[in-house]
Parts: sequence; C-alpha cells; structure tokens
Amino acid sequence: MIEATFGHVNVIARDWRALARFYTEVFGCEFVPPERDISGPVLERGTGLPGAALTGAHLRLPGLGANGPTLEIYQFASMPDEPASAPNQPGFRHIAFGVPSVAAARDAVLAAGGAVVGEIVTTQTKDRRFVTWTYLTDPEGNILELQAWSDTAP
Repeated sequence: MIEATFGHVNVIARDWRALARFYTEVFGCEFVPPERDISGPVLERGTGLPGAALTGAHLRLPGLGANGPTLEIYQFASMPDEPASAPNQPGFRHIAFGVPSVAAARDAVLAAGGAVVGEIVTTQTKDRRFVTWTYLTDPEGNILELQAWSDTAP
C-alpha cells in the first residue's frame, strides 16, 4: 500500500465560472486562489492532449477546514460533446453533500439551475440509522447526492 492523502476531485465544466458560482452559493464551497490559466508543453504532455489549454479554480469543500480537500473546476479551451450522465454508467458518477434537510437543499439546488434525477427517499441502514437522500444534477448535468442522517425515522 502506498502512503496517500485525498487531494481533490476534478470536474470539467462547459462554463467553469458559472459552475463554481453554483457550488459556492448553494453548498458554501470557498474559492482557493489563484484562478488557474494553464497551457503549454507541460500541460500537453501531462494530459496527452496536443494544444491543451484550461482555466478554472479550486473550491474548498465545506465542513473540512482550511486544509481540507477541494473541488477543482476546470474548463478546457476545446472539449468534445459527451452524453448525459446517468447513475448507472461506469466511472465516477456523483459527489455527495451531507445537509441538515434534503428537501430544503433540493429546493436550493433546483432554484440555482439544478435538475431532478430521482425522488427523495429514506432507508434504514444496517447500523440501524436512517439516511434520507436524493439524486439531482448541477446546472451542467453532473450528478449530486444530498443526504441527511438520523438515528430516528423521519
């Protein structure tokens, strides 16, 4: 096993500023300066993409302190079209946020341009706690999970 610590999750956006604004306004993520504007031979070699150029920023995830991991939101100068995300596609599928009220957080996500994927549901886990959760998308179609945990049934 290698020694490791979690660093960040990367999201490639069609409009990185709008998507970063969504995550800061809805979930309280915090901008970590500086904005990134990267191009040149090192980026080309590292990504394997000739002519690669990107802009974006890191956002500190909420509730994890000043040195916690970040959500890296970048926009490449050139990007192919991609089919919409679905919960059952292989690969990374969603980012989850713990919230006090799934219904209230769902309303905030929808008001900020998100969309519904599934219903709000509650299930009891094997440790006898309850989790209420739902899947939504951010304004660019990336899947989000909102979840609230409780020791008692809602």
